[in-house]
Amino acid sequence: MAARSRGTELDLSWISKIQVNQPAVLRRAEQIQARRTVKKEWQAAWLLKAVTCIDLTTLSGDDTFSNIQRLCYKAKYPIREDLLKALNMYDEGITTAAVCVYPARVCDAVKALKAAGCDIPVASVATGFPAAQTHLKTRLEEIRLAVEDGATEIDVVINRSLVLTGQWEALYDEIRQFRQACGEAHLKTILATGELGSLTNVYKASMIAMMAGSDFIKTSTGKETVNATFPVAIVMLRAIRDFFWKTGNKVGFKPAGGIRTAKDSLAWLSLIKEELGDEWLKPELFRIGASALLSDIERQIYHHVTGRYAAYHDLPMS
Repeated sequence: MAARSRGTELDLSWISKIQVNQPAVLRRAEQIQARRTVKKEWQAAWLLKAVTCIDLTTLSGDDTFSNIQRLCYKAKYPIREDLLKALNMYDEGITTAAVCVYPARVCDAVKALKAAGCDIPVASVATGFPAAQTHLKTRLEEIRLAVEDGATEIDVVINRSLVLTGQWEALYDEIRQFRQACGEAHLKTILATGELGSLTNVYKASMIAMMAGSDFIKTSTGKETVNATFPVAIVMLRAIRDFFWKTGNKVGFKPAGGIRTAKDSLAWLSLIKEELGDEWLKPELFRIGASALLSDIERQIYHHVTGRYAAYHDLPMS
């Protein structure tokens, strides 16, 4: 991970001046979606880059040690060995960026990764994920317990009502407490943008989260009706850029929810490159929260190498 975010003092005068030009944002989003993607070996290279930025995730009620173990093994070996050899990438250490689980499954993930002999970070959702409708004391304790169990990244959920009612100081204070409870673990703040009401609120919430010391800002839990979208991403990325220009502090970005295809991942990488530059195109500053995405990326790489699409039995389960 990159160096920890320092955060800043709360600056409400900055927040009060913010107004997002929605038609301009929507036009920019249409440009991204209409663009043709890269092809052939360039596509394969970009897809491998996408793999290294994935937070491989399982957040299901039926999670067990066995499927956490399988997920961790897939995180270490995301692409079949013979495919990487065909691309001359077998010795490049291609793994996913992290494994993301519920707090109660952190111990399972740490144990499985240790048994696999790798040091991929374990990320845990926390703070009453996905709704954040539990007492603050409970949410803070959930962070501490996940860190104690070995999580080195914590994906927290904000209280959306603080955004919808304009309680920016309360939101700042809450996220500062999350940051303190994380200790040395990195803080990824989920804004649940589909429930914030407007793009202006998305920008303001992004800025507050960064001021409060978030190492990443993340679009969604994946459980909302509307998750990661390009208009929301553009607003969040512009907020990250503005924050960097004003403070010199680099904050990461993580879209999550609904990103399922290799083509999707290419569009997200392109957007990051154009809005923030190559410096952000690395797992220290860009993550994709996904569960099904890796399977389609491996399928596309299989097609690039063999000239045909894989059957179900050709690729290992994730």
